[in-house]
Amino acid sequence: MPVNRPSVVVILAAGEGKRMRSATPKVLHSVAGRSLVGHVIEAASTLEPLHLVVVVGHGRDLVIEHVNEIAPWAITVVQEEQRGTGHAVRVALDELDVRGVDLDSGPVVVLTGDTPLLTGSTLVALMTDHSSASASATVLTAQLADPTGYGRVIRDASGAVHRIVEHKDASLNELDVTEVNSGMYAFAADGLRLMLGRVTTDNAQAEEYLTDVVGLLRADDRPVAASMCDDDAEILGVNDRHQLAQAAAIMRDRINARWMRDGVAILDSATTWLDVDVEIEPDARILPNSTLRGPTSVAAGASIGPGSTLISCEVGADASVIHTWAELAVIGARASIGPFTYLRPGTVLGDDSKAGAYVEIKNSTVGNGSKVPHLSYVGDAEIGIGSNIGASTVFVNYDGVAKHRTVVGDHVRIGSDTMLVAPVTIGDGAYTAAGSVITDDVPPGAMAVGRARQRNILEWVLRRRPGTASAASAAAATTSSSPAQMNAANEAQEDR
Repeated sequence: MPVNRPSVVVILAAGEGKRMRSATPKVLHSVAGRSLVGHVIEAASTLEPLHLVVVVGHGRDLVIEHVNEIAPWAITVVQEEQRGTGHAVRVALDELDVRGVDLDSGPVVVLTGDTPLLTGSTLVALMTDHSSASASATVLTAQLADPTGYGRVIRDASGAVHRIVEHKDASLNELDVTEVNSGMYAFAADGLRLMLGRVTTDNAQAEEYLTDVVGLLRADDRPVAASMCDDDAEILGVNDRHQLAQAAAIMRDRINARWMRDGVAILDSATTWLDVDVEIEPDARILPNSTLRGPTSVAAGASIGPGSTLISCEVGADASVIHTWAELAVIGARASIGPFTYLRPGTVLGDDSKAGAYVEIKNSTVGNGSKVPHLSYVGDAEIGIGSNIGASTVFVNYDGVAKHRTVVGDHVRIGSDTMLVAPVTIGDGAYTAAGSVITDDVPPGAMAVGRARQRNILEWVLRRRPGTASAASAAAATTSSSPAQMNAANEAQEDR
C-alpha cells in the first residue's frame, strides 16, 4: 500500500475540449487502446484511494457510460456549469459530503483527465513528498523548455512555493519561469475545503482557479511543497489533435522500450504500434509497419509483420503472420499466414495450418495441418485436419437470406475453383474435381465431380473468326499437322 493512502482522488474530466474539433468528448479520445481518462484512472489506481471521483460535464452521458464500463467502482459527479477547476473540485467534495464520505482519513489528490502519460510511480512519489513535508498542499511540477500555456510555479527567496500564476495572468518576468504547474496536487482535506470557500473569480478567465488555493494556503502560513516530476512528458495535457498524436508517439516508444527490455525483437520501433493490453512473450519478433491492438497475445518465436494489423488476436508459438489484417482470430502454433490475408472474427487456425495469399476466412475453424494456400474465401466452415483447399475455392455460405455452414472432413482434397454451396458436408478423405460446384454431401473417400463435360467444336475459329490472328495461327497449325493427327482428333470428337 502506498504512503499516506488518499481518502479520495478527484479526476477533472468536465472540459469541452473545443480545440479537438470533435463530437467525441476530449477525455474519450484514445492513446494506445485506452481513453485519456482511462490512463489517468489506471495511474490513480496505483494509490489505492478509498474513493475515486470523476467530475464530468461536456458529453456527460458518454463519459459516465465509459467510466462505468472501465471503472465501475468510481463515482461520477456532474459539473453543470464549467466555472473553473476550483469549482469542479468543490462540486466533487460537496457530492462526497452528501454521500457521507469522511475525507479526514487521508489526503485529497486532484488529477486532470487529459494527461495519458501520467504514471502510478510519479503519483506515489507525489504522495511520499507530500507526507515527508507535512504539507497542506503539494504541487506536481516539471521543468519545460517551452512552458507556453502552463501555469508558472513562483517560489520565494527561500525556494519555497509561494504561489501559482496562470499563463494568461502572468507578468513578463513570471513568463520567463520554466517550472510549471501540472494541474495535479495532493491536499490536506481541511485546508482544501477552507480555501475553496475563499477562491474568487477575479482573473482573466472569470473562473474559480484551483491554483489560487496554493496562494491562499501560503497567505494563511500553511506549508506548500512541490514534487518535481522526473519525466516532463508525464504532465503533458492533450488539448488538440496534434498533442494527441504527440502523446501517442511518446506512449508508443515507452511501450516498445518495455517489450524490447523483456526480450521481444522490435525491428522498427517508429512504425510499430502496440496497445497497452498487448502481451508478447520473449523471442517473438515484430517487424516494421505492424500494429497490435486490444488484448492481443503473441507467443514465443512468433513473427508478426511486416505490414500486419492484429486486433484482439491470439498468436501461437513460432507462427508467421505476414501482411495480414486479423480481428478476433486465433492462430495456432507454427501456422503460416499471408501475405495479403484477411482473418475476420471467429477464425480459428490450428497448429501447422496455412492461410496464404489473398485468402479471406470468417467464422471458421481450420484444423491442424490443413491449408488454404491462396485466392479463396472460407466462411462459416469447419475444416478437419490435414486437408487442402485448392486455389480459388469459395465456400458459398449465404443464400440471400441466411448463412449456412460447410463441413470438410480430415485429409480432404478440394480441387481448384470449387464452389462448396452450403449447407454441405465433404466426408473424410474425399476429393472434389477442379471447377466443380458441389451442392450435395460427398461420402468419405468419394470423388465429387460437379461440372459439364468438355466438348471441342473443331475448326470453329476458322469458320466464325476468319481474318483474325487466331484464325491464321490455327490454319498454320492445322496445315502442319499430319493426317494421322487430324484423324485422331476427329475420332476423339466423334466419340464424345
